[in-house]
Amino acid sequence: MKKLTLITVLAAAVYTAVLVVWHLHDPGKRFGTFEPGADNRPEGTARKADDVVIGEFFMKYDAAAPDGLTGSWTGFRGSKKDNICITGTTLKFPQGDFPELWSQPTGEGHAAPVIWNGRVYVLDYNEQLSSDALRCFNLLTGEELWRRWYRVPMKRNHGFSRTIPAVHDGKVVSIGPEGHVMCCDAVTGDMLWNMDMKKLYSSEIPFWYTGQCPYITPDGELILAPAGTDVLLTGIDIRTGNVVWSTPNTLGFKMSHSSVMPMTLGGKPTLVYAGVGGVCGVSASGADKGQLLWHEDKWQPSVLAPSPLQLSDNRIFLVAGYGAGGALLQVDRNGNSWAATVLEQYKADRGLSSEQQTPIMYNGMIITIIPKDGGGMRERLSIYSPRDLHRSLWNSASDERFGLGPYMIIDDRLFAFKENGELFVYQMEQNSMKLLHRQQIIEDGADAWGPMAYADGMLLVRDANSVRCLKITE
Repeated sequence: MKKLTLITVLAAAVYTAVLVVWHLHDPGKRFGTFEPGADNRPEGTARKADDVVIGEFFMKYDAAAPDGLTGSWTGFRGSKKDNICITGTTLKFPQGDFPELWSQPTGEGHAAPVIWNGRVYVLDYNEQLSSDALRCFNLLTGEELWRRWYRVPMKRNHGFSRTIPAVHDGKVVSIGPEGHVMCCDAVTGDMLWNMDMKKLYSSEIPFWYTGQCPYITPDGELILAPAGTDVLLTGIDIRTGNVVWSTPNTLGFKMSHSSVMPMTLGGKPTLVYAGVGGVCGVSASGADKGQLLWHEDKWQPSVLAPSPLQLSDNRIFLVAGYGAGGALLQVDRNGNSWAATVLEQYKADRGLSSEQQTPIMYNGMIITIIPKDGGGMRERLSIYSPRDLHRSLWNSASDERFGLGPYMIIDDRLFAFKENGELFVYQMEQNSMKLLHRQQIIEDGADAWGPMAYADGMLLVRDANSVRCLKITE
C-alpha cells in the first residue's frame, strides 16, 4: 500500500512539473520578424484582384511548329465578322464520322479558339494558379507551343474565360475576364504591350465577366469598348499600344457582353456597339473617326450577349436573352445628320430571337437558334426573312434542339454544335436546310457554348472543359 502511495505522489509531482514548465515557456522567444520576400516565395504568387501584372509569366514548350498551313480564322465571327467561311475551293467531306485529331483540356469556360498559319490561340483560365493564360497550339497535332499567363484571382461564375482572341499582322490580342488586354507576338509569344481597362478607363466589368471580343481593323487598329467613366469606344495602334482616338462616354453606357461590330451604314464605315444603356454608332474612318454619329436608348436589355447584326444599308437587328427578345433598328442619314429609330420590339416568343449566339445573315436569310423562352420553337434552328421577323421560313426537327450552342457556315453547309457536344451538319438550301450528318463529338459534353473556328480542313469545337480538333474534309 505504501508502494502504491509513493508511485501516486511521484506521478503527481511529474505532472505538476510539466504543467509549470508549459506555462512558463515562451514559444515566441525564438521568433523573429521577416520582411516580405524572406520566405523566397516566387514573385507574383500572391495577387490581389486589382494588383495584376499582365503577361508576367511565360512558358515555351518543346513542340514542333506547324509547317505549310496558311488558312486562318482570325477573330470573333471570322475576318468579315459574318460567321461565314467561303473557302474558294470545292471541299470534299467524308461519308462517315469526322475523325478527332486531338483534344486539349481547359479550365472551365467558354472562350473559343482562333487559327492563324497552323497555330491555334485560346484564352484559358487556370483555377489552381488563379491565372489567365493565352495558349498557343499546333493545329495539326494539338501540341502546346507556348503560353503566357498572369495571376488574377476570380471566383467561378458559370466558368471563367469567355472571349475570343484576334490575330493581325503577326500579333495576337486577348481580353481577360476582368478586362486585361494583352498583345503578344503570334509566333514567339513575346509580350508587346498590355492594358488594364478597369484601371485605365474605370470600366465596370459585367456580372458574368468580360464577353467582349477584340476587333482589329484591316489597317491595324484594335477597337475596344471600355464603356468607362469617360471613354465609350477607343482605337489602339496594334503595333505600339498607343491610343489613336477615343469616343467620350457622354451617353453613360456601361460594358455589356456584346462585341463591337463594323458596318457600312448610309455609305459610312461605322462601329456599332450595343452596351448596357442602348446602342450607338461611331465613325470608323475619315476626319471624324471616333465621333459619335447616333444612338438609341429604347433598346436596353438588362443582359446582352449577342452582337448587332446588319440586315441592310440602314437596318440593324438587335437581340438579347432573358426575356428581352428582338428589335429592329433603322439608321437614317441626311448629310452629316444621323437619326436612329427602333421600328419594332418584341418578346422572344413573337419572332426571330437569340439568347447567346449572334444570328447569321446568309443569302437573304437570317439563321438563328430560338432561346428557351421562345415558345414551341425553343432551342431549334430557325430561318427568317429580313422582311418578316415574326414568321419563320424553316425550323429544325423537334429532336434537333441546340440550347445555347454555336453555329457557323462553311461554304454551303451549316455546322451547328449542340450544347451537349453533338455536331449537326446541314446542307444550305433556299429558305431551308437539309440534315446531312449528326455525330456525338464529346461524350457527356457540358455547356458547349464557345463559337467554332475553321481553317485548312479542320474544325475546332469546345465545351466547358476542352478544345477539340476535327478533320472535316478529305
